[in-house]
Amino acid sequence: MSVASEHGPDQRTDQRAGRARLALVFMVILWGINFPVAKAALRELSPLAFNALRYPFAALVVLIALQWRGGLRWPAAGDRWRIVVLGLFGNLVYQQFFIFGLDQTRAGTASILLASTPIITALLSFAVGHERPRAATWLGVIATFAGIALVVSLGARNGGNGDQSLLGNLLMLGASLSWAGYTVGSRALIQRYGAILFTAWTLWVGTAALVIAGLPDLLRTDLRAISGAAWFGVLYAGAFSIGVAYLIWYYGVLQLGNTRTAVFGNLTPVVALTAAWIYLAEVPHIGQILGAAVIIGGVTLAQLPARTASA
Repeated sequence: MSVASEHGPDQRTDQRAGRARLALVFMVILWGINFPVAKAALRELSPLAFNALRYPFAALVVLIALQWRGGLRWPAAGDRWRIVVLGLFGNLVYQQFFIFGLDQTRAGTASILLASTPIITALLSFAVGHERPRAATWLGVIATFAGIALVVSLGARNGGNGDQSLLGNLLMLGASLSWAGYTVGSRALIQRYGAILFTAWTLWVGTAALVIAGLPDLLRTDLRAISGAAWFGVLYAGAFSIGVAYLIWYYGVLQLGNTRTAVFGNLTPVVALTAAWIYLAEVPHIGQILGAAVIIGGVTLAQLPARTASA
């Protein structure tokens, strides 16, 4: 056997991993830019109307992807009620916290607070007996909550929005908690059906609920008066930030595993702070910078493999 053929499989594996890393960098950019783009659109659309318009784009992207991969199938009858409940919790409940929080705080701050989600997920997993946190995880928990305290306390004084900024920060923490609950509650069904198929089902349930919830606001909105920039925000926040980004995320998990994929998400606040500075003229304040550094450091520490964390 030739040397080239001996190394062929390894080379193909390295190439797939390299493509996955590039795709995940693109995903981080999509997520980071979404915060200021969505916040700008909220200047012209109510939070409920915005979600009702953007979610169908995300649902369509996922449907097209599933059809391209060979079609979709439906869950077993005994699992459908649980999928509906999780779809409502992971989309309708989560999105109420997220979109109203984003509407009332800085785009950069929102991204920083959402970066705490992996830590909250780890705590919930421990509470229900799914996982036993390591020492590095507990250090990451402490660092993450210290960073949250910096963002919330200093942001309320320096963010320029007074009590509304504090309320927005607390709503974003509610979003982080609700997404962590959805993640933990979904574990068994994801193992049974796979992440992409399960996400599609819950996304479609959430889309129907969000459209119904936003319908009264949509009927009161003159859609013809909405600017092209706001429509771009709707399309971007639905098709790209949810639809395309979710597919990239699961591609990364398939090629690199959960931990190495999750680390890329820690870069989102950096992109969001920069994008908000450029797009919305949100100059980062000291609470955001310090809080982002501490939270990202804590989450990264908690995600390190055991042998690396103990080295």
